[in-house]
Amino acid sequence: MKKEILISGFGGQGVLSMGKILAYGALMEGKQVTWMPAYGPEQRGGTANVTVVVSDNHIASPILSRYDVVVALNQPSLNKFEDKVNPGGILIYESDSINQPPTRTDIHTYQINAIDKAAELNNAKTFNMIILGALLKACPVISKDGLEKSLTKSLPQRYHHLIHANMQAVSVGQDSLVSSCC
Repeated sequence: MKKEILISGFGGQGVLSMGKILAYGALMEGKQVTWMPAYGPEQRGGTANVTVVVSDNHIASPILSRYDVVVALNQPSLNKFEDKVNPGGILIYESDSINQPPTRTDIHTYQINAIDKAAELNNAKTFNMIILGALLKACPVISKDGLEKSLTKSLPQRYHHLIHANMQAVSVGQDSLVSSCC
């Protein structure tokens, strides 16, 4: 198994954190991983993306031009990366942030309204974990157990009391993913 994943959005949406949590989870499960963030000098509000490769075997290079999975959290990200999804691959987009939905018919497209779901949980900070849950539903590269271990590893001790709320948000994301395919 080898999955090449790109998550992209505005700085401040938790893009890099999602990639880091995903990478730690894969490491916790004994998989090979690369994590490569990319962001502009603005960070919050600027464009940010992260590439995560998860594999059962050694990974030759973290530098990619095409992806098995793309998660687009805003219109500029969708515009930039829709064409970079491999045929037969997966594109997940945050539907409330996208005015012009994807048009490709040779990929599996899914939408999630994580903004509204986070509001329903009364916690806007769970937005990225809802997205991560949707990603793991469409492409289960790590288990929920691996994800929980990853949160324990990646969150500072003072935030460990939030792990339960984050795992709840992951479940909401998994339950809320909608296929936008024909």
